[in-house]
Amino acid sequence: MRITKLTTYRVPPRWMFLKIDTDEGVVGWGEPVIEGRARTVEAAVHELSEYVVGQDPSRINDLWQLMYRAGFYRGGAILMSALAGIDQALWDIKGKVLGQPVHELLGGLVRDRMKVYSWVGGDRPADVINDIRRMREGGFDTFKMNGTEEMAIVDSARKVDEAVARIAEIREAFGHEIEFGIDFHGRVAAPMAKPLLKALEPYRPLFVEEPVLAEQAEYYPRLAEQTTIPLAAGERMYSRFEFKRVFAAGGIAIIQPDLSHAGGITECVKIAAMAEAHDVALAPHCPLGPVALAACLAVDFVSHNAVLQEQSMGIHYNQGAELLDFVTNREDFHIEDGFIRPLLKPGLGVEIDEQRVIEASRHAPDWRNPVWRHADGSVAEW
Repeated sequence: MRITKLTTYRVPPRWMFLKIDTDEGVVGWGEPVIEGRARTVEAAVHELSEYVVGQDPSRINDLWQLMYRAGFYRGGAILMSALAGIDQALWDIKGKVLGQPVHELLGGLVRDRMKVYSWVGGDRPADVINDIRRMREGGFDTFKMNGTEEMAIVDSARKVDEAVARIAEIREAFGHEIEFGIDFHGRVAAPMAKPLLKALEPYRPLFVEEPVLAEQAEYYPRLAEQTTIPLAAGERMYSRFEFKRVFAAGGIAIIQPDLSHAGGITECVKIAAMAEAHDVALAPHCPLGPVALAACLAVDFVSHNAVLQEQSMGIHYNQGAELLDFVTNREDFHIEDGFIRPLLKPGLGVEIDEQRVIEASRHAPDWRNPVWRHADGSVAEW
């Protein structure tokens, strides 16, 4: 069997699908994208295709190393996201050829079902109570929300009090019927992270995500020493080589690699194993589409330290399409009591409605995240 062609489809709301064809008619699907930089990743996918067209798709490890090492410059959001989508599609092909789901090829299940959580509250954390009530009706009991709006490097007590009051309202409304993580989203700089974490401690969130930006990772162990809240990070880290420095320094309790950004299944299985060796939990980042979620689940179901799985059903970014709009086997993604079962069909276990993908790709928007500014006019972290 040989790879014959790579085809990309940018689709709403902000996703991109990749189809890899072979000369024996078996196809694989991947989801390479950087939210807001889909065209850039698309160009990288087609540049990397020069390494894989004509090759045997079963040699996933060799092809991964070829794409990673042969171009001399490596790593980073764009190249690793392009590589990730190709890797996902290769695993999809291998599973289909062998008639097995990818988790079986990775050694088999370590659990029967996986805990999933839902986003609530939008970019600016508002109306969280009603969002939680709505999602509770859908069977969710675990959530994540943005913790703050814009926050300056050194900001006011009012900003801290507003963020904490919102969390206090959630605990008052729901008690311990639900659990939730709080995403600082890189909006909080180190001087404000310390007082915010201290003020949030009484409300016992599951975790605080990106307490500071990944490029300020030296603060992770310092902040961890000052709080009882588990700290999470990893969506803007793209290889095991970045994660190894964080593991060595300590401070992070939960890692959140993105299966569409951090080199795909091949790389994230290794990152998960490194995390387990450091007694760190795994909760893959995934505010994306169905192929990305299927790839995450393949890793979750073979990783003993996997604790939570993000998914994008009903997320505020989904304007123009929803998670299962491009899927024909929707029933396999059913969530019950806040858990999802392993996908059992061969490959990644997601059956893509190709005609719908093609049609949607004809009018795909170029999604961009909003640009925020502080009161003084300087650019704020979104």
